[in-house]
Amino acid sequence: MDGELEIKSIDSTLHNVDLAPIPHSKRTWGWFEIFNVWSNDIQSLFGYTLAASLFLSYGLNGWAVMAAIILAGVIVMYLVNLTGKPSVKYGVPFPVMIRASMGVRGANLPAMLRAIIGIFWYGVQTYFASTAVALLITALFGAGDGSTFLGLSGVAWVSFVIVWIFQIAIFWQGIDRIKHFLNWAGPLVYLVMVALMIVVWVQAGSELLPAIATIFSGGGERSGSGIVAFLAIVGTMVAYFAAVVINFGDFSRFVRSEREMKLGNLLGLPLNVAFFSFIALIITAGTLVLFGDALTNPADIVERVDSLPLTIVAALTFFAATVGINLVANFIPPAYDLANLFPSRISFKMGGLITAIIAFFIGALWVSVISQIGVPGFVNALGAIIAPFYGIIVVDYYLVRHQQLDIQQMFSSAPDSAYYYVKGWNHKALMAFGGAALFSISSVWVPALAALNGYAWLIGAGLGGLFYFLLMRGQRLPASAHL
Repeated sequence: MDGELEIKSIDSTLHNVDLAPIPHSKRTWGWFEIFNVWSNDIQSLFGYTLAASLFLSYGLNGWAVMAAIILAGVIVMYLVNLTGKPSVKYGVPFPVMIRASMGVRGANLPAMLRAIIGIFWYGVQTYFASTAVALLITALFGAGDGSTFLGLSGVAWVSFVIVWIFQIAIFWQGIDRIKHFLNWAGPLVYLVMVALMIVVWVQAGSELLPAIATIFSGGGERSGSGIVAFLAIVGTMVAYFAAVVINFGDFSRFVRSEREMKLGNLLGLPLNVAFFSFIALIITAGTLVLFGDALTNPADIVERVDSLPLTIVAALTFFAATVGINLVANFIPPAYDLANLFPSRISFKMGGLITAIIAFFIGALWVSVISQIGVPGFVNALGAIIAPFYGIIVVDYYLVRHQQLDIQQMFSSAPDSAYYYVKGWNHKALMAFGGAALFSISSVWVPALAALNGYAWLIGAGLGGLFYFLLMRGQRLPASAHL
């Protein structure tokens, strides 16, 4: 099998060592590594804030919110099992895998859109990780003189630069170092979150359960039915994972077997999301008792608890968890996507460096500009843009090609090659993407479609797959040798 994954004819416009298939004998990831991809994803400061805010923002019964979050975890698990499987089989990343449907040149469109979204999240998560470092510096050395620039204090700027440089240093040492970093950051953050929950629980005492009951009663206000709110929460959580769902092959290509990938997804998604959301609920209710406000940012909570040892440990852990998922979910994909654009000129490392430089400015502007747009709406809008590619990838692999690809042809730009189509572009896939993306992004931005904006990603993915299937139904596929 390893010999069949070796590319026999090298086209420098489509191939470099980072994009080439990984032989099965060189894959070192198991279920634990996949579990930690998801652990770090939801355990980041941004993930915690989103999970906690869902209990407060939708005016829905807390049990219903919990069920919606778990259902989203189950949905995402099944979605990534579908996109992860072909990369386990063929060992190639997302921008190579999508050449089969979009064309060997057309693949650059989804790759670059995914890169833009990854770079955006990389900048945002770098800022969130820096808040943990700022918390640590403030606890040890004080807050400084209070002056700010672009909404950030001097301590905040120093913290942001420290995190930015640290992430580049880790990334530069390669995928194995990232894997090790992720493997200890994921479990460690659970220990600290449980410790924080216990501290808050003890301090809140007998008032905690009534506070939980208050949150579970759904005291907020929301127009529309409970079903609409429920589906909106499911859609928002799915959209949070959307970018990783589409390019999950970037991670599953390192996994030893499909079985290990599925086990990692089961433990890392529905089970992990349920447990983490429970912790977020308890802590949020505790802050309502202790401080009179339902705080959703862990850094604010640790600061209010006023325990120096807890502050130090929590700050380091939140920093590690957020950096971990940033490296894997928001650094690796754009690095591959940019390398796919010019394989002979941009290596995986160079793509990562370009990502970091652009993301620096996004993170620096998060407080003063970008965050004012509103987090849930922004998550949904970004997810909606690339959602159709999920449907296109899945329909192409499972329904059009019946799980058979020609790995040699995926690296060929010869006019008669299987995935060349018209000058390297599959115009039918392009039409399917355009039609579906127009509808899904409209559901976020057009007021008349506001009822759909919580699940724009699911709509976009479904329409992308449907349009692609209908357009490709009459397409005569070139004969090719299959693995």
